[in-house]
Amino acid sequence: MSLRRVLGLGRALGRRSYCSKSPLPPDFVEALRAVVGTPNVSTAMAVREQHGHDESMHVCAPPDAVVWPHAVGQVQELAALCYRYRVPMVPFGTGTGLEGGVNAVQGGVCFDLSRMDAIMELSLEDFSVSVEPGVTRKALNSYLRGTGLWFPVDPGADASLCGMAATGASGTNAVRYGTMRPNVLNLRVVLPDGRLLHTAGAGRQPRWAGGFGLGAGCTSTRSLAQHRKRAAGYDLTSLFVGSEGTLGFLTMATLRLHPLPEASAATATAFPTVQAAVDCTVQVLQAAVPVARIEFLDEVMAGACGRFSNMELPVAPTLLLELHGSRHSLAEQQQQTEDIVRLNGGSSLVWAEELKEREHLWAMRHRAWYAALALRPGCQGYSTDVCVPISRLPDVVVETKRDLQDSGLTGPMVGHVGDGNFHCILVFDTQDENEAQRVHAFTKRLGRRALAAGGTCTGEHGVGLGKRALLLEELGQEGLDTLRSIKAALDPHNLMNPGKVL
Repeated sequence: MSLRRVLGLGRALGRRSYCSKSPLPPDFVEALRAVVGTPNVSTAMAVREQHGHDESMHVCAPPDAVVWPHAVGQVQELAALCYRYRVPMVPFGTGTGLEGGVNAVQGGVCFDLSRMDAIMELSLEDFSVSVEPGVTRKALNSYLRGTGLWFPVDPGADASLCGMAATGASGTNAVRYGTMRPNVLNLRVVLPDGRLLHTAGAGRQPRWAGGFGLGAGCTSTRSLAQHRKRAAGYDLTSLFVGSEGTLGFLTMATLRLHPLPEASAATATAFPTVQAAVDCTVQVLQAAVPVARIEFLDEVMAGACGRFSNMELPVAPTLLLELHGSRHSLAEQQQQTEDIVRLNGGSSLVWAEELKEREHLWAMRHRAWYAALALRPGCQGYSTDVCVPISRLPDVVVETKRDLQDSGLTGPMVGHVGDGNFHCILVFDTQDENEAQRVHAFTKRLGRRALAAGGTCTGEHGVGLGKRALLLEELGQEGLDTLRSIKAALDPHNLMNPGKVL
């Protein structure tokens, strides 16, 4: 029995088993070349396979061709061409997703948007910036150095910012600064038929704006809307945030920027039990400590991260915390946090306030995926992504920990527990049918446990290929039918990233 059948992913993982695939129309590749030039079109198998998968374990499903547009007008022309000939289209950013979102399960054309890498507008007074899809979060924050502003959403990977918007990404700072959804002010979207949509309107200039490019870049003469409040019509921006490339191409995002904190301090503290660590998290939030990051590692993950990053970390349930504020307020926050940690049996806190020390700590946390894989060399990993209400977090985490142990699985736990989101990184032998079946059964139980607690099957990775059945259980038939109606209205021929989400 194949792994994809064991995991219940079946048809979603193999392109040809998913549906019958039609070949590209005659001379279609030449038509693509006429739009973007021969060097920006490839049908080489190695290139197609590179674009047929992300960081997930879903089987590679390569597109029939890959194109690299350099401007929004080219994206419009390419989309119109694909629409005319009913050829599927798949957006591609950096390929760092975890749910098979870029797999071309019906073939078609992959739009690699990485060469559209201009920062089009920066408004210091309005705390906003507009970026093309080739701009990553690290590139943006490097560009912002010296302005006193930054973009705090940090999923770990150096992902494309438009890709982060497409998946509704989150990360370690979400407890303080929010996920992508509240931090996206406007989107410039190329619809499946090539039309251009500005989700919050176009043409209104901010008080100060200029064009800046990371690469060839160009200066925009018309800005996306920069206003912070609006009650005009449906919230189209939120509709496209989290749409996973199924409704259109996100070719520019206007993002909310935040002031850099005057002072920051980070620390790690170990607890005697998982319950104590999660209880401490809830109490820190209930005490209104404005924590910027609060991350949980169970004892397996703490040990793995310590070894992988050559850091001294107790092999015990651990919280990593970071506080932001003025120097005066930071001291008060530190005292509050220390008191709550002590009440829950946590170890003494040693605060890192220098940038290099803090970066070292968070680099260790961001390498958790690779640290988990190192527990069983040669095996593959699969990350769950449930999110539950804070009030239910302690019970759900403890129940999940017990379920992992009873199942005999290697699944170190890590999570952004400040907003109720945690992951089990399941590391298993893909050739062991029995173990794969236990992994599948565990992920289903975990998803349903989160739903029963009033949570969601995915807090930040998206639905992609692997969570479509749970989406039905989460939203119900009416909810899913409503999503299908929206999809049909914008993409009546089901050409945009078909096979994902719905």
